Formats: sequence, C-alpha cells, structure tokens
Amino acid sequence: MTHQLRTTTRRTRTALSAVGMIAVAGLFLAGCGDDGSSTGSTGAASGGSGGGKSVSLWVMKGTNPDASGYYNALKSEFKTKTGATLNIQEVEWADAHDKLVRSFASGDGPDVSEIGTTWTPEFASAGGLADLTSKIASSGKGNDLLQALKDSATYDGKQYGVGWYAGTRGVVYRKDVFAKDGIKVPTNWAELEDTVKTLKQKEPSMAPMPIAGASSYAAAPFIWGAGGDFGTESGGKWTGALDSDKSKAGLSFYTGLATKDGSSTTGASTWKETDLLDAFTKGKAAMVIQGNWTPKAAVQADPSLKDKIGAFAVPGKDGGIAPTFLGGSNLAVMAKSKNQDLDWQLIDLMTSDKLAKQWADETGFFPSTQSALKPYANSTDPLVAPFAKAMLEAGRNVPNAPQWGKVEGNKTITQMLQSILTGTSVDDATSKASEAITATLNAN
Repeated sequence: MTHQLRTTTRRTRTALSAVGMIAVAGLFLAGCGDDGSSTGSTGAASGGSGGGKSVSLWVMKGTNPDASGYYNALKSEFKTKTGATLNIQEVEWADAHDKLVRSFASGDGPDVSEIGTTWTPEFASAGGLADLTSKIASSGKGNDLLQALKDSATYDGKQYGVGWYAGTRGVVYRKDVFAKDGIKVPTNWAELEDTVKTLKQKEPSMAPMPIAGASSYAAAPFIWGAGGDFGTESGGKWTGALDSDKSKAGLSFYTGLATKDGSSTTGASTWKETDLLDAFTKGKAAMVIQGNWTPKAAVQADPSLKDKIGAFAVPGKDGGIAPTFLGGSNLAVMAKSKNQDLDWQLIDLMTSDKLAKQWADETGFFPSTQSALKPYANSTDPLVAPFAKAMLEAGRNVPNAPQWGKVEGNKTITQMLQSILTGTSVDDATSKASEAITATLNAN
C-alpha cells in the first residue's frame, strides 16, 4: 500500500475491529507471528547446500494478523530447498525505518527484510541494500514482475528489491442504490460527474462520493489520468510537477467533484480513508475510493451490506482504466549479509507460486507478478477482479526518488488537497506543493 498505501492494512476478527484495523492498512499495508526463534535443526538437510547456515528475515507486523501458518510453511519449504534454517522476526512499521538505517552501519540487521516501496530507493542510495539485478535477470523473474513494483525497487539503473505484495485503489459503491436510481457504472470522467449529480439529487441523505483530504493517493488516478505527474527528473534534478497544466486539470476535476458538484461534505476535507470507509459502512456515502483490502471489512462491520456493494476501477478520462497508484512492499537483501545466495533463494521462494498466493489470500493484497495476478483479475468475485485488473493493466509508482518518503512524511500532498477543498485555488495550492516537492527531492 509505498508507505502511505502504505498505507496499511489488516484483517480482523470482529466487525468493529475490521474497520479499525484498516487504519493500520491505511498507513501502509501491514499481528501475531513468529518471535524470531529458530524452529528445527540447523544441520544439513537433503534439499540444498545451506546446512548449518541460517537466514534472518524481518517482516512488518500487522499485514497478516495470524501469519503463523504461513511462517511455518515458509520455514519448511526453505529448509527443504536449501538445508538452511530461517529465522523470522516481526517488526513494527513505526520502528522499522530507523532500525534498518542503523543496521546499515552496524551490520546487526536482518539478511532479508520487507521494505516499503518508497523506502527502497532511499536505502539503495545509502548503500544499505544489495544489488539484485543479475540474480533477478538470471532467474527469469524480471519479465514477470509488475512494472510499477520494478520501478519502485530501481535506483540508478539497478534493481535492489523484488515486489512481495501490493494493493491499489478503486471505487467501492452501493450496487443497490445504483440499481434503484437506474445508474450505470461510469466508464469515463464525464459519466462519473453525472453519477455524482444524479446521486446528489436522488439520495439527499447520502454523500455521493466524499473526497478525503488526507488521502494522498486517491488523487493519483486523476493527476496521472490527465497526463500530469507528482514530479519529473532530468539530468539528476527533480522538479515538482503538480503545478503543470495537466496535473492541475486532473486535480481540478477531482476536487471539483466536491467543491463544484457537491459530492462531499465539509468535514471530509480532513478525512482519512478510514473515515471514508466508516461513512460508507454507515450508509452515509454512495461511493468511496478505497483500497482493495477494505470492501470485505465493510461487510464484516455490517453483514447486511453483503451483495449490496460492488467495485469498479477509477475510469480513465475518456474511457478505460485510469493509472492507479500501486503501493506495497518489496523484499530486499542487506548489503552486509554474508549469505546473499541463500538470501536470494528465500526471496525467490516467497515470490513464487504457492507461497505468494498463500500470503496474498491471507492478507487481502495481491501478489507481485503478472502470472500470479492474472487469476485474481479473472476472478468472478466483484470485489476482487476490478482492483486486480487495474493493478495489472494500469498500476503505476510515484517518483522513485530517494527522498520521496520525506514528501510523504511532510504530508505535502494531503496539505495541498486539504487547502483546495477548503477554498484555496488549485493554482496557488499546486504551486506551493510543487515548490516543496522540488526542495525535498533535491535535498542532500
């Protein structure tokens, strides 16, 4: 989910916690699990030459609330394949960044770690990650990886990570309300705006489509869909691009749904995606932009919504699917690891076939390869297929600048959106945001 898809996700055991846990997912994507202790012997096994050796893996806590079954399967298969022992430690997202940075100098970190997609260029530029380019190429996996995840793991022409899992956003809507009002799923921006106007007229007790000011990447399909971007790079220098004519056109349409067409509420200018989900679950919103990991949580929170909700990809300006932010996690090898061949075998195992599917199904996210994602895109589940198809056909990454995580941390995008939604002109808000992005991305 980068890390403000990264925006984080988790499943839950009760209807109430289902919605609450989306807040974690809405941070990034991420609890019980392995405590890092070894299971099984460290002696040689029949499956490989790693007998007597061990590999340590850090996994961010929370993406999979009960990962014990997955961890046991992964340890067993890794032992069979290599003969080595796998030690797994769960780390809190809030602590992971700084722990990893400190370990680059001390060498006391893991051999392999889950890393947020927007952290990968930063860590690679700091020299903390091993270059996996040749291993990925020789494995044949490179051609199968989703391009957006590949981009997120690439720095200075080399690839420093492999996508593990990811998610994207789309529009979740009330099928029963659409049917009652004779509304068809919109297929372009003009139809989306017409849908908002129709709902505004026919469903006065519901906000047609609240626009959440604190949801940075819900705006991405409209910025990219109009031909704009968050930032561009030339000759090693980054420039904020939200004040380009095309970016402003996309943002004007998106925020105009609220400010001009009345799709939203005044309070939504400060909402997070969890607030959108809460409004939708309580019947106060007809459409909301949400991550693919959330619709089932809405049904858990209110079982009466079963069969009443559907999803569709954010449409392109003139049809098709708009480019959509693809956020999630990469797997990376630490530069100081002394077992990098074993480390690669672990990454290869985690991103292949059975184990990749198991993790995806348990977490509600999607696997990182085209071949593994296609069955989800062809699914008959109406709350799965639209998201998977968008991810497969239109997934895109934010600028892979080492400092992009600081843009997120500074809340540059959300401050821009909130200011537009509360009366600042698009010109003024985007100019300020672009200046901040330029300064941040070029800082040493």
